[in-house]
Amino acid sequence: MKKKTKEKLLSEFGNPKSEYFDFEHIAAYFRKKDPSTAFHTLSDKTCNDLDLHELFMFIDRTNSKVGQQYLYNQLRNIPADSSANTRRERLLDEFTNNADFRIAVQGQLSKLSDSGVYYVASLFQDELLQPPRWYFMVKILSFASVLSFILAFFNPLYFLVLLGLSVINIVIHFWNKKNLYSYYSSIPQLSKLNGVAQELVKHNILKEINPHLLKSAGVINKVNHRMSFFNLEAELQSDQRILFWAMLELVKIVFLVEPLFLFGVVKHIDTKRSEIEDVFVFVGEIDAIQSLASLRQGLRQFCTPQLIDRQKRLVAQEVYHPLIDNCVENNLTVADKSILLTGSNMSGKTSFIRTIAINVITGLTLNTCFAAHFSMPRVRIYSAIRISDDLMNDRSYYFEEVVTIKEMIDKSKSGTMNLFLLDEIFKGTNTVERISAGKAVLSSLNQADNIVFVSTHDIELADLLKKEYDLYHFSELVDHKTVDFDYKLKEGKLKNRNAIRILQLNNYPESIIKEAIEISEELDKKNMTKI
Repeated sequence: MKKKTKEKLLSEFGNPKSEYFDFEHIAAYFRKKDPSTAFHTLSDKTCNDLDLHELFMFIDRTNSKVGQQYLYNQLRNIPADSSANTRRERLLDEFTNNADFRIAVQGQLSKLSDSGVYYVASLFQDELLQPPRWYFMVKILSFASVLSFILAFFNPLYFLVLLGLSVINIVIHFWNKKNLYSYYSSIPQLSKLNGVAQELVKHNILKEINPHLLKSAGVINKVNHRMSFFNLEAELQSDQRILFWAMLELVKIVFLVEPLFLFGVVKHIDTKRSEIEDVFVFVGEIDAIQSLASLRQGLRQFCTPQLIDRQKRLVAQEVYHPLIDNCVENNLTVADKSILLTGSNMSGKTSFIRTIAINVITGLTLNTCFAAHFSMPRVRIYSAIRISDDLMNDRSYYFEEVVTIKEMIDKSKSGTMNLFLLDEIFKGTNTVERISAGKAVLSSLNQADNIVFVSTHDIELADLLKKEYDLYHFSELVDHKTVDFDYKLKEGKLKNRNAIRILQLNNYPESIIKEAIEISEELDKKNMTKI
């Protein structure tokens, strides 16, 4: 390995990437993978609510596109058990403490950094190209062209026959180009992936991931001589060897080489899907583990989670959000009740809910939490945080929220443990109905072993739920000139109301401030006891 490459890998360890993230291709493996073996798959809505793409960009330190796709799928699927964690932690320690080993592995993985590698998964996930019904004519025309070419040396009239055949062959050749282009990326990269896997499996500690890897790699090796045609094509195009390319193209047209090779290779690959997936997963898991080692190296604090067996309990000590610079750490214990947060806008309520959710996700999927200590049960996660109008289907904000929360109610009765995340429940409707419906829904979601985290501005809702929910709040510090937030979680419901004071600090007209105070005092007297 070149000295500059080694120095680059050493300097990058522990640091986030600074590159473009093509999530359409990164998520392709996840979208097509069967999730039935997972305990829970995070929905697109939950990922949007929790800014999971931004989290992935921070977590991802992979060196290959295979590893990147594997890591994304790992983050989106909560496994049914944690049996693989012990082996992965051993390998994590090796990557962290043995720089020479890590760099040797990263050097191999870096061979798979081309964007074309994204398409390898399609070879075992997608329906592959099937020959048309008239494909037998390709074989006949190719054989006739070869025979005419040989006979032409004995009788020049056969050159005319070859010329006539070539007119037909050129049509088939260019018809086949669109098929060929769809495999220009995936097939050459499969050959490269297989080579990298065979180098990595030479390390005994990596071989433990899949002791039978060499068997799968050997099966793919049997197709390598067929795939070499695609490697040659890619090399010729990249090196711009025009003259040789033109001569080769002429030969391919006359004898229909491309369709014969393409359908032959695809047919063989179609019978080796499980072996290709074995190699893909092997390399992907190795890259994901070294990526996690790099992530942990750069964190100010992390822990491996303690899993609790089916208890309505969650403990977080010095927990923080990894995407918030200088994030304030907080402590929280959930014991038999759920959590209701009050506080003004920008005080930290929603960020704290996301903090807990992200730590649950990374704890269950990556065995890593951004905290000094984090314990929790294995839960399924559902959210209603970032809801918007569905204008395409003529559905209002409130209707979207109703549909989302109805799905939560259905899930709450599934018999499994769930974590429900809600921000400002039913804020799309009037105060009386918001508080009434909110109380009923939150009481329902809190039943059985479900854990609910909800934020609200409605102090009345906190009063109605205080027997079922532990109350916490975030508050701001307001003086005669400024508003400051300390982002510290505090027990109890919010008692101070500073919204009107903040208007005053921002130079609202005195008449507005006066009227707002008068109305506020009048409403306080009524205390909304009629709800």
